[in-house]
Amino acid sequence: MLIGVLLAVAAMPVSSKQQKKNTAGEQSEDMQKNVLEEKLEAFLENTEGVGKVQVILMTDEKKDRQSFYNSETIQVTGVLISAEGGGNPVVVQNIQEAVMALFQVDAHRIRIMKMK
Repeated sequence: MLIGVLLAVAAMPVSSKQQKKNTAGEQSEDMQKNVLEEKLEAFLENTEGVGKVQVILMTDEKKDRQSFYNSETIQVTGVLISAEGGGNPVVVQNIQEAVMALFQVDAHRIRIMKMK
C-alpha cells in the first residue's frame, strides 16, 4: 500500500507539468492563429472591392519531422470569411484565389460570405 501511495504522489507532478505544457502549447497555437487572422483581415480590407472583413481560420497542429529541431507549426485547414464585398463574384474569386495561394488550402475548404 505504501508503494501505491508513493507511486501516486510521484505521478502527480508529471501530470501537472504535462497539463501546463499542453495549455502553453494551445495558447501559442491560438496566438499564431490570431496573428494570421489579423494579417489576412488587414490585407483583404486594403484590397479593392472587399471592404470590411472578418476572418476565422480552422487549424491543425503539424509537426515538422524533417527538421533537426522539434518545431511545431499550425496548418490552416479551412477559412471562413465574411466580407462587405462578398456579394460580388469577382471579389469572391479574388479573395478565394488569394487565400488558396497564401495557405495552400483547396477551394472547397474556403467559404466567403457577404457581410450584412
